[in-house]
Amino acid sequence: MDYIYSILTLTGITMIGVMGTYMVTGLTGQFSFGQAAFMAVGGYVSAMLALRFNLPFPLAAIAGSAAAMLAGLLVGVPTVRLRRDYISLVTFGFGEAIISVLNNSAQLTGGAEGLVNIPKRVDLPLVLGSVIGCLLLVACYKNSKYGRQCLALRSDELAARSMGIDVNRLKLVTFLFASAITGYAGVLYAFYAQYLEPGYFNWTVSAEWLIIVFVGGINSLTGAMVSALILSSLPELLRFASAWRIIIYCVIVLIIINYRPNGIFGDWEISRLWKKSAKGEKA
Repeated sequence: MDYIYSILTLTGITMIGVMGTYMVTGLTGQFSFGQAAFMAVGGYVSAMLALRFNLPFPLAAIAGSAAAMLAGLLVGVPTVRLRRDYISLVTFGFGEAIISVLNNSAQLTGGAEGLVNIPKRVDLPLVLGSVIGCLLLVACYKNSKYGRQCLALRSDELAARSMGIDVNRLKLVTFLFASAITGYAGVLYAFYAQYLEPGYFNWTVSAEWLIIVFVGGINSLTGAMVSALILSSLPELLRFASAWRIIIYCVIVLIIINYRPNGIFGDWEISRLWKKSAKGEKA
């Protein structure tokens, strides 16, 4: 039972991290290989504040998310004017720089040995509540005026500019929102695992989140969440077949990409069911 509990908790944290990636990639069409670095910033800042200054968990969580947003500002301001491929390179470099700093600051962060003795303040109900809360925020943002502008930007940036959309500002605002959400995922992970080490936040984690978004459907928040639920829990559930689980995981991904290029869900959202039922009641 504890094993299932742990899988569900870590899967929920991953889903929150994937939401940040969805906002950057699914809404604005940018490719960030540094999202895991924002998770590291949120986790380390909140954990160090709790350990060094006995800051209560709610304040530490706010501070960690704010620190991730500040890091997003430092990265986002000089990169929003760049092309999508250059943004990928810059965020990749930022992520590697964060890992290097964490590895070489042993007195502050524990270095390569990691940060230990973090108090446990996170459990499954808190993670589930956080998933629902973050999901509502991202869904509201997507359905707002800013979300619709993001989709126009992703489809054709030049056309979006000609329509009077402040493209650079929109990219930055979305990037900051995504950074804060991803930082909060780091906070939850730190206070659940009670241990942080730099290797957990390397660029491959960001790449996995990108794969999850594309498998579920870059146009679908519902697809991203279902994909995150399946692809983040499947490797753990297949741990008994450790020699084969990665192969099985890769085969599933390849099949979906080849036969469903727009992802499993395409552009379908679960909210359409509610809209259909509402129209049926009116009729």
